[in-house]
Amino acid sequence: MSALAILWFVLVAVLIAGYFALDGFDLGVGVLYPFIGKGERDKAVMRRAIGPVWDGNEVWLLTAGGALFAAFAPAYAASFSGFYLAIMLVLFGLILRATALEFRGHDAAWAKLWDALFFIGSLVPALLFGVAVGNIVQGVPLDANGDYTGTFFALLNPFALACGVLGLVHMLLQGSTWLALQAPAGEGLQERAGKLRRVFALAELAVFALVTLLFFLQVVPGSAAGITATTGSALCALAFVATTVAVLVNAGSAKVCDLGLHVLSSLGCAALVGIMATTLFPNLIPATDPAFSITIANAASSDTSLIAMTVIAAIGVPLVLVYHVVSYRIFSGRVKDSELGY
Repeated sequence: MSALAILWFVLVAVLIAGYFALDGFDLGVGVLYPFIGKGERDKAVMRRAIGPVWDGNEVWLLTAGGALFAAFAPAYAASFSGFYLAIMLVLFGLILRATALEFRGHDAAWAKLWDALFFIGSLVPALLFGVAVGNIVQGVPLDANGDYTGTFFALLNPFALACGVLGLVHMLLQGSTWLALQAPAGEGLQERAGKLRRVFALAELAVFALVTLLFFLQVVPGSAAGITATTGSALCALAFVATTVAVLVNAGSAKVCDLGLHVLSSLGCAALVGIMATTLFPNLIPATDPAFSITIANAASSDTSLIAMTVIAAIGVPLVLVYHVVSYRIFSGRVKDSELGY
């Protein structure tokens, strides 16, 4: 297992964390859309809050998938063979969300349909991403060729579903912190989003406790892949709890900093991905039979390929970061009435 392979394991995790933090608030806003958008103006504000950035945020998912394919092709193949239906549902959900956002601005006659599709297209990926992570952490049935030998419904087990709910709740927290930051100050939408931050932070701590309990009761004892909690995953878990508690405490203060709470929630995204990565290491996709597990060592591309990828990443990643900084600076500040059109 080369140092370059380990580096790319870390980089893939960083890309996933970036997607979770950025597109997480987009998905969270979409799930909250029918519940706290009390009128057409509120809904227009919610769409505008994510409208300029959602498509750029999805770049992180595409980049993470491309990096996994190039650096660890067997893991990419195994994940797509095992989670094919789930991945297609996620893709259809993302397509529905994009289509609904675009058509909602042009087709007022079908507004209710586009609103419903926007909600569904946000809910499905927000839930299934966590379910997929839960299955990977606990190990999946693979054969000698790295092909998934289970069924789709086998993926819907208690631990994976609990992880799905955890991911969904955190995206709702991301969405509520983003709306509290973007919605016009002092108005109903901003106040409702602000109050929900404490609700979701508290719910998240409860769901995280359940996931932790199921991990030690269901995953660790029966895991043929030898998955155990490490010092790194314990530190990441403490960081996640600390950021969530900080959101819970500070969201109720008289001088709340909306930007600070969104940053804390985003750090929670990184902590959750850190828990996953440190728990899996050195596995990429652990199998129920350890002999068939896909690891960093047996899945990594050649050092020549990884060197070329590292050079490309050293050029490309800073450019993507510059794009995001410029984009978010241009569209910074609370949404104004003059910006509510398509």
